[in-house]
Amino acid sequence: MTRFLLAAAAVAALSAAPLVAQAQDAAPAAGPIAVQGDLVDTLKLSGRFNTFVGGIDATNLTGLLKTNKNLTVFAPTDSAFAAMPADKLAQLKSDKAAMQRFVLHHVVNAPIDSSKIKGAKGPIPSGAGDTILLDGSDEGGKLKVDGATIVQADLHTGSGLLHVVDRVLVAGEGDAEAPAAPAS
Repeated sequence: MTRFLLAAAAVAALSAAPLVAQAQDAAPAAGPIAVQGDLVDTLKLSGRFNTFVGGIDATNLTGLLKTNKNLTVFAPTDSAFAAMPADKLAQLKSDKAAMQRFVLHHVVNAPIDSSKIKGAKGPIPSGAGDTILLDGSDEGGKLKVDGATIVQADLHTGSGLLHVVDRVLVAGEGDAEAPAAPAS
């Protein structure tokens, strides 16, 4: 985890890339996301993660997500960003340091496939240094992360594992829902 955090913290000069990537020429096809190369290529080529990819590019995290093979990314779709309050999204886009923490909150420095989530509930460290809450305890079989539902799981890309989520993950929600530490 330390190596991952150091690599992310070493981003000294933030890119001037736009925070929202240009939309694809054609509308993305409905249906499951197809794996197309590494994490970043899969996100870009699907056409459904333009805002998230824009944040990755703007904060110079592209190289990190392309080369670290043991990462798990919980990627919110453009629809998930559209559901965010407009003022919060605008604030996030205007602050590159906050955007970097936001993107890293969606990253775990370990491969976490759905079999590790099913039947379990608990916090795990995110790439931002905080925690996210994984929850596979739903009797209906829904897998959740920070309250978001994983709508497509276990996309094994060339550089890590991708789970598609239906809303953005908000730092602190995993901390708030985590079980309290036993009293000493």
